[in-house]
Amino acid sequence: MAAIELLSVEGLKLEVARSGLEVVKNVSFSVAPGEIVGIVGESGSGKTLAARAIMGLEPPAIRRTSGAIRFEGRDATKLSPKELRALRGARIGMVFQEPMTSLNPSMTIGRQLDEGLALHRNLTPNERRKLVLDMLTRVGIREPEGALTSYPHQFSGGMRQRIMLASVMLLQPALLVADEPTTALDAVVQRDVLELMVELTRARGTAVLMISHDLSMVARYTDRIIVMCKGEIVEEGATQDLLRQPKHPYTRKLLAAMPRRLPQRQIQDTGTPIVEVRNLVIEYEGRQGFFRKEASKRALHGIDLSIKPREVVALVGGSGSGKTTLGRVIAGLLRPTGGDILYAGRSIVPGSEGWTDYRLNCQMVFQDPYSSLDPRMTIGALVGEALRHVPNMSRREKTERIKEVLAEVGLGDTYADRYPHELSGGQRQRVAIARAVVRRPVFMIADEPVSALDVTVRAQVLDLFADLQERHGFSCLFISHDLGVVEQVADRVIVIQDGRIIEEGDRDTIFDRPQQPYTRRLLSAIPALETTLGGGVRLKWRFEEDPDRIAVSG
Repeated sequence: MAAIELLSVEGLKLEVARSGLEVVKNVSFSVAPGEIVGIVGESGSGKTLAARAIMGLEPPAIRRTSGAIRFEGRDATKLSPKELRALRGARIGMVFQEPMTSLNPSMTIGRQLDEGLALHRNLTPNERRKLVLDMLTRVGIREPEGALTSYPHQFSGGMRQRIMLASVMLLQPALLVADEPTTALDAVVQRDVLELMVELTRARGTAVLMISHDLSMVARYTDRIIVMCKGEIVEEGATQDLLRQPKHPYTRKLLAAMPRRLPQRQIQDTGTPIVEVRNLVIEYEGRQGFFRKEASKRALHGIDLSIKPREVVALVGGSGSGKTTLGRVIAGLLRPTGGDILYAGRSIVPGSEGWTDYRLNCQMVFQDPYSSLDPRMTIGALVGEALRHVPNMSRREKTERIKEVLAEVGLGDTYADRYPHELSGGQRQRVAIARAVVRRPVFMIADEPVSALDVTVRAQVLDLFADLQERHGFSCLFISHDLGVVEQVADRVIVIQDGRIIEEGDRDTIFDRPQQPYTRRLLSAIPALETTLGGGVRLKWRFEEDPDRIAVSG
């Protein structure tokens, strides 16, 4: 426990009002002024509910049954609704996981940032405007004057999260609660946002309670870590000590699930690539306005790549770099403006000889399995749908194949009669993979297949993917912004920026000896892991110029 406490949570218990199920069990922790504390755990561990209870923001279905929450010496559980409203924003700020849903889409950025100042500060409109402009400049918005009259949808995810951070820090709160603040962002933007948050809070002496399932990011920026599992705190301690010598089996399980580099595989070069792309161009026509037409936008600029049999090629880059667009073009979901796609040495265009064979042998795993699985179909029907065009396959043989592939992905045949909403996120992703491999394709495109999963579920799915790839020998284009995952699964890495390939090579060369500054910047956002004698890990940050500013240094 900290000697001087800004926040003290004592014996907090939360339960589902209707069923009485306890979801937060006797949780106690504290945060000192200026301290950065991380709460980690899988989905359902209770970390977000415990943090929301600090501000009295539990969902209506959740009720507090016992416990005290003391902030600046006052018990927040005994404050009136009016006193709680005065506390929120002014003394305790919160940055939510998805800025698009926490920023009002019908209000301009200027109005949203002014709202808190008008409510909690006795300032003139001109004084508030000056503070807003200064803060927008500080968080890296290039044209703050123009941003005042813009709407959230006109900004990228990273820019929206910067604006959300600006709106919270304008009021100079004593405590900032950051709930999964960078989950939807790519590695570079994630690091930029978190370093901005740390810079702003340290400059004003603000304490931070950072909630995340990303252990590496929490380790980088926090002084202390609290580990939650099934509504309970199972371990807590100084960041460096806890990582190097974890005491609880659940903490060791979380650390063991972090992606690690496996030995480099040797892929035999058979001469003819399975899939090859030559000078591929994608250009989108500009929108037609009332008086003029916008200029066309080129998303891909003459892309060349090839994928060997059995090879896993990772395509990495920041949001908007064109990696998903390239994957969809290769899968035949988008028509290219120019260039050629070759399958087994033959040019493939829609309607040409061999096009059907290519589409049947090229399968795709999408980022969000829930939106790619028809909620009206059973799991068996969803997996079997891919077998409709297999010639000379009887109904019995299809049923047996479905059972076989469900067993391969770790789901028994009892799952065949269930629907997608009855499965967890990890199970739905296993179904998505089963759909892709049931036809025994020779080529697969996996677009961010584990980005929406918890760290332990992600590790299970990656192990499953590696096992299936080794067993069936399909080639794969693995699209991801998570460089840690890429380091574990890839044989070769291609780096794309602004629709152009800027660097490529085998995995070890790219990760250990990158040539391009952009690649180094991408890699500097993820740690290299070293196992410690205490059963934990040591996080070593790549290409780090100033290791003293990292919470877990050498």
